[in-house]
Amino acid sequence: MKEVIHTDLAPKAVGPYSQAIMTENMIFTSGQIPIDPKAGKIVAETIEAQTEQVMNNLKAVLATAGVGMDRIVKTTCYLADINDFAAFNGVYAQYFLENPPARSCFQVAALPMGAKVEVEVVAVR
Repeated sequence: MKEVIHTDLAPKAVGPYSQAIMTENMIFTSGQIPIDPKAGKIVAETIEAQTEQVMNNLKAVLATAGVGMDRIVKTTCYLADINDFAAFNGVYAQYFLENPPARSCFQVAALPMGAKVEVEVVAVR
């Protein structure tokens, strides 16, 4: 079983991919950048505000799949500048107060639309 997850509460896919795919036991999200779903573009400027938007986008996608952030088992986080790590971490940590997921986080050369951060997750149903 493979089900496509879509919600208007998160940004539409900007390419040939789905917001998330749900299988019998797992949910795999595509990377979320800080696009405001209402504006259709990145409106936040700071790493903190962009991280908040990314996490809210992920929360909306997961909610559509019927799970919360507490069901995330792995995140992969991409930063345009590793010097933003501490500020990113400060916001990210607010979403995982207990039993945080496994995580990878690293700097990349560039992110779509000039974003400062992108995060993708794997969650269990």
